[in-house]
Amino acid sequence: MPDTDVIVVGAGPTGLMLARELRLAGVRVEVLEQLAARAIQSKAGGLHSRTTEVFRLRGLMDQMQARAQDRAPVGGHFAGLATPLDFAALDTHSPYIVATLQLDVEDILETELAGFGTTVRRGHELGSVDQDDTGVRAQVAGPDGTYELTAKFLVGCDGARSAVRKMLGIPFTGLAGKASMVLSDIRLEGVTLPSRRGHFSDHITRRGDHVAILSPLPGGLYRLMFGGDAQLDKDRTAPVTEEEIQEVLDGAYGPGVRLLEVRAASRFSDASRQAERYREGRVLIAGDAAHIHLPTGGQGLNLGIQDAFNLGWKLAATVRGDAPDGLLDTYHVERHQVGARVLQNTRAQGALMAASEPVTIALRDLITEWLAVPELNKKVAAMISGLDIHYQLGDANPLVGTRMPDLELETADGTRWFSDLTHDGRGVLVDFTGTLEPPGSERVRHVVAKPHEGLDAPAVLVRPDGYIASLSDSPDLTRWFG
Repeated sequence: MPDTDVIVVGAGPTGLMLARELRLAGVRVEVLEQLAARAIQSKAGGLHSRTTEVFRLRGLMDQMQARAQDRAPVGGHFAGLATPLDFAALDTHSPYIVATLQLDVEDILETELAGFGTTVRRGHELGSVDQDDTGVRAQVAGPDGTYELTAKFLVGCDGARSAVRKMLGIPFTGLAGKASMVLSDIRLEGVTLPSRRGHFSDHITRRGDHVAILSPLPGGLYRLMFGGDAQLDKDRTAPVTEEEIQEVLDGAYGPGVRLLEVRAASRFSDASRQAERYREGRVLIAGDAAHIHLPTGGQGLNLGIQDAFNLGWKLAATVRGDAPDGLLDTYHVERHQVGARVLQNTRAQGALMAASEPVTIALRDLITEWLAVPELNKKVAAMISGLDIHYQLGDANPLVGTRMPDLELETADGTRWFSDLTHDGRGVLVDFTGTLEPPGSERVRHVVAKPHEGLDAPAVLVRPDGYIASLSDSPDLTRWFG
């Protein structure tokens, strides 16, 4: 018998979310993290609408909201253009970005995981992985020496330089980085900034050769992001110095702004790559291990969380042995196309943000003008927020494969939101006729509710990840639940 069911490599938001989903489904998990302690850098700064819906489906959103920097809605943007994205036009409980930092998301998810009795193995680095038809064997280097860990499956959630992806030999194709940038959490004096409630473009300063983005963080800190020609020759692993940060502050904001402390800083590029496949036998990859892109629009954290949410229930069913044939393969099919679309829009945003020639400046100005058209603005906002995801499930009904709206349902035991029915991670069959036979599977909850004007159907079958699998009075449960 293997030591565990699934080894998750990497304790960032993707790995922690996946591990929690697996534990919720009753699957044994070991989480390996190379770092001895969680990084203190703020990193990603917000949760888009679809990710807040994901956390609401598991009853976690109240915790995420409580950690938000600002309770007021935060607007979105496309390429930093001055026309804001109108998330209020979207049909969701969270028509805005919830400004919860990545480090807080990780803290909440790790605490949740501990509640299931699983502790992250910090300071444990994957050395090698082998697999056969029965399972995987991982060689691990820990604080007390090397050891072997066996499992049925292994998932690499170990970031852009994923050791798991490299061990599998999966091509990571795309565009090499042309620009190098710095992300830093710093303490300052002598600076006055617009409120976070202002638009993203309000925080961009362009002066001479300097382009800097400065925004407030909790605890009197600021996030400074900058690039420029001076960064092009920098080694990404080289420490970010106080001198180069102060030089940018002087150039962008004037000599009155003084750097007091660098809490954390790192370098990144505009490289844009995607793994050709997300699965190799019993080993899979997710999050930044599967895709990297320019972080404009704040989509990276959200993309990884949703990878984990898509994969978790499918992998759990496969481990338990009750998955229908081919279920695990749908993870790559569905999420690869979503990742490719994010790479496409971030490449476009990067080109617009770097506009310096008359032709590209003209394009930037034109798109800024076009975004003022409500229908176009709504379409872009739905794309950036992740609300427009549509998995092609082979059904003629255009709603099948889209997210289930969080409807207020009148059920026999009281009125409640749909998301209240999904905290245990099961699929849900909402019967609006009261005549359907119960599913006969403990993996599907059967709920009888009064017809709802927001969904014209006799019944709706919703997968554990919140996407509509069927709108019919005779849903094919075996396709998704075996």
